[in-house]
Amino acid sequence: MGADESEISEPRIDYTNEYQDAISGLWTIETFVGRSDLEASLTHLVKLRASQINGCAFCIDMHTKDARADGETEQRLYALDAWHEAPFYTDRERAALAWTEALTTVADNHVPDDLYRDVREHFSERELVVLSMAIVAINAWNRLSIGFRTVPGTYEPDDD
Repeated sequence: MGADESEISEPRIDYTNEYQDAISGLWTIETFVGRSDLEASLTHLVKLRASQINGCAFCIDMHTKDARADGETEQRLYALDAWHEAPFYTDRERAALAWTEALTTVADNHVPDDLYRDVREHFSERELVVLSMAIVAINAWNRLSIGFRTVPGTYEPDDD
């Protein structure tokens, strides 16, 4: 059951401007992740991959633009949906993407022990908490943006 074009071009609720108090916790998580030692390039890939899985057009647009602005290659962005088969990602990135998929689809798989062991080979305990918080946040943003129909195409990355 898809939306027709007139429904897609108009948001249902502008939660980002009107309800800052409701989303302040998500901004706290974003600040925590942003101040961590987790690589920005990895964070971009994780946010983009979760958004692809969830089908969030606004967040796909945003995180593709942010990744490009931070120097990510077109090749890696285009192949992200098929990262399992693409040779463009490091073992650490692959572990993060597998963790992203598992947490994003947690109802389907309940995050198996072997995946946890594999991820821990590439991430310290603190890094895994930071990575998981980035995944939690993007999944929340995806649900808000899809539910309230945030319109893609208008986002521009900061120049800083």
